Amino acid sequence: MLLMTNEPAPTDCFVCGKHRDESLMPGGPVWHDELVVVSHLSPRAPGGSAAVYLGHLLVEPRRHAPGLADLTDAEAQRVGLWCTRAARRLREVGGAEHVYAAVIGDNVPHLHVHLLPRYPGTPREYWWERVDEWPDAPRGGESEAAALVARLSAAGR
Repeated sequence: MLLMTNEPAPTDCFVCGKHRDESLMPGGPVWHDELVVVSHLSPRAPGGSAAVYLGHLLVEPRRHAPGLADLTDAEAQRVGLWCTRAARRLREVGGAEHVYAAVIGDNVPHLHVHLLPRYPGTPREYWWERVDEWPDAPRGGESEAAALVARLSAAGR
């Protein structure tokens, strides 16, 4: 069980739920420590689909915190550190030429920083918020996401 906090997590929060049940993360966590979990987007996420954009990582505090302003200083530092480490691995291991980061927070009220790799050959009209809409973008189900998680994890922190 990944959830380590003194506060009870909302039972209806998908992010808190996947921290309790690693099977909701394709391949399990990419990396984690006592404050933060890094995982791959799950086809079982709210609004998800059977094929997800490969390399779409999420950096989340373990503690249920709705947004950036709700993080402790220690959590904020660790979220930033894991975003940087994950972006490096997406470039070095995943083959990304650039990694976008975004916090949206409209669908799931638990902070999660989206890391979206842009792969070589992505047409400019699909850069940034449309990167995962490119028809030739790498997509896969849970097994393909789990394989990428294994490669990223094996590369270390």
